[in-house]
Amino acid sequence: MIICIVGMPGSGKGQIVKIFGKYGVPHVSMGDIVREEADKRGIPRTPEGMNSVSIQLRQELGDNAVAKLTIPKVKELLKKYKAVIIDGVRSLDEIQTFKDAFPEEEIIIIAVHSSPRKRFERLSRRGRSDDPKTWSEFEARDWKELKFGIGSVMALADYLIVNENHIAEYKREIERLAEKLGLKSNRATS
Repeated sequence: MIICIVGMPGSGKGQIVKIFGKYGVPHVSMGDIVREEADKRGIPRTPEGMNSVSIQLRQELGDNAVAKLTIPKVKELLKKYKAVIIDGVRSLDEIQTFKDAFPEEEIIIIAVHSSPRKRFERLSRRGRSDDPKTWSEFEARDWKELKFGIGSVMALADYLIVNENHIAEYKREIERLAEKLGLKSNRATS
């Protein structure tokens, strides 16, 4: 099983990764793939730098560039695990790329939604180098994400979790979903 997590920056995708990880489900972060590419190319991990790398990758490898770069890591993990999370899917083209690369795997899409104000608060607290520092940077990043097609993936998700209120409530919803997906015994048997 491949679990694709989609949501706008700061929506809370990382909590799903963390909680599912308790059940032995490894993950591949598409954002980390872009950050690795930025490092390889000597491009700073600023909002502008990350945008530049994303555009370069798509020009070189197509709209599904990051998905293509993700596939080898997922293949390696599927040798050992029954389920793998792909965090940060942004387009239906990327979803199709995973379906084509893994025709034997069930692909589940989980969307996380949070309001812009909540997400901006979270990103301001998180303080990663590529996080927006101002509301206008935040809005520009949101528009970029939407242009990639993130809204279409969210619209076709198998599961939707709203992360707007208390963290304890959000974590309970994730735990219920982990139970529903049968993730408690993830390690593949040899």
